[in-house]
Amino acid sequence: MENFFKLKENGTRVSTEIVAGATTFFAMSYIIFVNPSMLSQTGMPWGAVFLSTIVASVVGTLVMALFANVPYAQAPGMGLNAFFTYTVVFGLGFTWQQALAMVFICGLVNIFITVTKIRKSIIKAIPKSLQNAIGGGIGIFIAYIGVKSAGLLSFTSDPGRYILLDGGTVIADAGAVPSLVNFNSAPVLLAVIGLILTIVLLVLKAKAAILIGIVVTTLIGIPMGVVDVSQVGTTSGIGQSFAELGTTFGAAFGKDGLLSLFSDPAKIPLVLMTIFAFSLSDTFDTIGTFIGTGRKSGIFSEEDEKAMESGAGFKSKMDKALFADATATSIGAIFGTSNTTTYVESAAGIAAGGRTGLTSLVTALLFIACIFIAPVAGIVPAQATAPALIVVGIMMLSAFAEIDWDNIEEAIPAFFAGIFMAFCYSISYGIATGFLFYIIVKFFKKEMKDVHPILIGATILFVINWIILAKIS
Repeated sequence: MENFFKLKENGTRVSTEIVAGATTFFAMSYIIFVNPSMLSQTGMPWGAVFLSTIVASVVGTLVMALFANVPYAQAPGMGLNAFFTYTVVFGLGFTWQQALAMVFICGLVNIFITVTKIRKSIIKAIPKSLQNAIGGGIGIFIAYIGVKSAGLLSFTSDPGRYILLDGGTVIADAGAVPSLVNFNSAPVLLAVIGLILTIVLLVLKAKAAILIGIVVTTLIGIPMGVVDVSQVGTTSGIGQSFAELGTTFGAAFGKDGLLSLFSDPAKIPLVLMTIFAFSLSDTFDTIGTFIGTGRKSGIFSEEDEKAMESGAGFKSKMDKALFADATATSIGAIFGTSNTTTYVESAAGIAAGGRTGLTSLVTALLFIACIFIAPVAGIVPAQATAPALIVVGIMMLSAFAEIDWDNIEEAIPAFFAGIFMAFCYSISYGIATGFLFYIIVKFFKKEMKDVHPILIGATILFVINWIILAKIS
């Protein structure tokens, strides 16, 4: 194990990696319940998507562990599953089988741009200031996810914001504003207790502080009535789920999937544009996660970057990690789920000390166990994992210190790349707006020679994507 994962070389131990793997798992285990609930709205069997989600997560995470040797976990991505359901199936009228076919093709596209070094060329083209902004921005994004998951925010109509016709007639509420909830419910109080507990453990430098915080908060939630222990040990429905898997497995290639996807020449442009939208979001979500978590923690070292820049095949960790991410999407589509991507919640395990693929291996094994003991993972409430995400977000904000905020030319694109991730609730859109304003600044400063052509190309693709989404939504 030491020789395979190179634990000493990466400054870690088996016990640390196990704790980190468990921390990552609990931070992202919600996906095995949320993803089926989302995709089953399209007509896909819930049990089949449940198993497909686990299979895709296990396969993708194992490739990260055994091939790339990095502490990242994969699973069907939030946001991408919503795009699959509400835009592609409900909005555009494709069948879920056709949507799976498009996801499969998206995976092949991602494999191609990874093997041909396009993905890593994009990473190399991003200026250091924007890389630091992406790192800090992911911190804000993760913390915001944590705050929302904890139930600390409510969104209410703003009575002062209305769209008015001439003459002052009110026609619509123009928006809602967030506010802090009242601390009068058990779930909210549990989240606050968990947050304070986790922070105290971190300040006291307790080992496995984040994982301990998750476990103890869950236990506290039992007498508070937030955690339902009656679910533990309930394994009914596993047989039915395996039976339903036959419905989705390979459906992407059947007569209702790939075989019919290009049958209507009039819809081919729409099909290609949808695949493009899938691929763009998937690619930049992954790039943002790697940049935001890998550089600061040292997972992707300077030596690794040099190996990547030399074009040395799949010898660098970054090359292998990008390839692992690319293959997982196509594999997931074969079993019956939307795009599989590298999870930003991996940052929780990295913050707990995870530095090698052993962390990912532990996470993958826990996902496998969930096939039979899903209710055990299911009793861990969002109020227990949310504090972990909040404190991890705090830790990642240190990347902002590397940005020269007094230099307005550097601060403007850094702001959009960093802050807009949380505002847009999307890593890829945060990166896109950062790119866009970086180019705007350089253009009017007459310094376009400093902008890498790949950065320009990526920005143009994002703009095209926004135009497409505006047309098809």
